Amino acid sequence: MAREFELCPNRKIGGNQPCFIIAEIGQNHDGNFERAKELIKMAKECGADCAKFQKSVLEHKFNNRALERPYNSKNSWGKTYGEHKRYLEFNEDQYRELQKYANELGIFFTASGMDDMAVEFLDKLNVPFFKVGSGDTNNFPYLEKTAKKGRPMVVSSGMQSMETMQRVYETLKKYTQDFCILQCTSAYPLEPKDVNLRVITEYQKMFPDIPIGYSGHETGINITVAAVALGAKVVERHVTHNKEAKGSDHAASLDRDELKKLVDAIREVEKAMGSAHKCRLPCEEPCHNKLGKSVVAKVRVPKGTKLTLDMLCIKVAEPRGVAPEDIFELRGKKVLKDIEEDESITDDVVDCYAYMRREAVVYPGQIASRRTFTSKGEFRLFD
Repeated sequence: MAREFELCPNRKIGGNQPCFIIAEIGQNHDGNFERAKELIKMAKECGADCAKFQKSVLEHKFNNRALERPYNSKNSWGKTYGEHKRYLEFNEDQYRELQKYANELGIFFTASGMDDMAVEFLDKLNVPFFKVGSGDTNNFPYLEKTAKKGRPMVVSSGMQSMETMQRVYETLKKYTQDFCILQCTSAYPLEPKDVNLRVITEYQKMFPDIPIGYSGHETGINITVAAVALGAKVVERHVTHNKEAKGSDHAASLDRDELKKLVDAIREVEKAMGSAHKCRLPCEEPCHNKLGKSVVAKVRVPKGTKLTLDMLCIKVAEPRGVAPEDIFELRGKKVLKDIEEDESITDDVVDCYAYMRREAVVYPGQIASRRTFTSKGEFRLFD
């Protein structure tokens, strides 16, 4: 099992810790500062652990020609790509105010640093962890500089190969032990056939000492819930005020109702994961008492007879007798008194009778003991 580490103050991930749920606001605020605060509040009210944004210093993320190219998309907020991105970018003072607001609400706040200078600012802002977006996952100078800051890291793996992710793991391991990798496919919205949840289990095999998570861009919540069932310890989903709003991320985002349903579903699945130890639980006792079967005499068996299997059958019986799984232990045992046809075979009617029976009630984390019963009702415990 992957080691635990503290991703945020007093909030660990990995091991048996609950899944850490990131509400990715990104730029779904549409450049509206008050809407950004509304989305933070929505994330908190829906039960997410963290509200996350995307911070860029545009001249460090794009070259001049990229910023100057015309941008005529239906999602455009400007004539050029630079104008579009500037419209959506909050300044440093606004980020400080958003962080303060999140702190007041009691939800963790961070952002993806989309370039080296953005990471420098986020470090000064004292975010609890750095998120590395898929576009920078193969940016190894960036990864090294970010890892050297000494904060925990969450790294998405969209657009990358398994070979690249092995190199990412080895690079980060030089500087920190506190990071996790998220399976991700960078398409908006993402078709189910391209999700590849099995990569989560492959990452778990390749990187057994770090938590593995999932960053999803699909519609709906089912796939993300399935990722948690596979062991994702961090999940990230985009959130929005309106799935039909202008912007490439809105259609692949969750609205308020969906985010609340996702959080509730994840917490329910975590409860359902329970223990890997299989045993009869206290909640099963009523069913077992009503329908649990026992060994019964198929024919009348006189005192002194040595039992054979053709003398026995299994039925729901009153009183409760020898458990069905122990029927083979009765072969060759001598009966101590007459047993009538259809009577239960109980512990006290077989000479030197010994069989193995599992403890009926074992709580998660305990090891079931096994009892050896004798005809005198004595028993001893086996670990």
